[in-house]
Amino acid sequence: MSLKSKLALRFLLGFVVFGALLFIPAGSLRFWQGWAYLMVWFVPTLFVFGYFCKHDPQLIERRLQRKEKVHEQKLIMKFAFVTCLIGYLLPGLDHRFGWSHLPLWLTILSQAFVLGGWLMVFWVLKANSFAAATIRVEPDQKVISSGPYRIVRHPMYLGASVMFLFAPLALGSYFALPVFALFIPIIVFRLLNEEKVLRQELPGYAEYCFHTRFRLIPLVW
Repeated sequence: MSLKSKLALRFLLGFVVFGALLFIPAGSLRFWQGWAYLMVWFVPTLFVFGYFCKHDPQLIERRLQRKEKVHEQKLIMKFAFVTCLIGYLLPGLDHRFGWSHLPLWLTILSQAFVLGGWLMVFWVLKANSFAAATIRVEPDQKVISSGPYRIVRHPMYLGASVMFLFAPLALGSYFALPVFALFIPIIVFRLLNEEKVLRQELPGYAEYCFHTRFRLIPLVW
């Protein structure tokens, strides 16, 4: 199967599964926050796929490989999967039963933050061709210290944190907030284990950590 065929299949499958998680619990397609969220997620995704298919197909190949080799990461990703499943089911139920009543401005602002998080992820992918979906070090991999990596050591996780924290509000749900908040410790455990692997296997990474002090949040941690 060609790279474009793989991407098309992943894109369509992701859209269907994501849509099912949102709209089946909602019991209706008249869940406008769900449609807006899908557009914020999948329109940029389509652009990103097209851009990197043309400019960096090897990055796409790395992103398509999802099987973790590090034992700790396997456990972390299993917990992340369960959290994601529960987190995205709750807003639909919230919509169906009318638990939350968010002001329109907060929902729209949260959608904008989700998009902003996606743009941060795109910036990271553009700066680092080795930004794989799994934790591993390749033979020709080099430390990237430019672009977003000048700000924090894990800018992709920063973008992902913004996306997850604002996802429940973008979907019109206060009740899903505690579940999505669990992504923060998940991301912290993942990046700490990732740093352990990179320090051991990637030449120059320890020196990079010395010069770029903050892991996830600028001026904080």
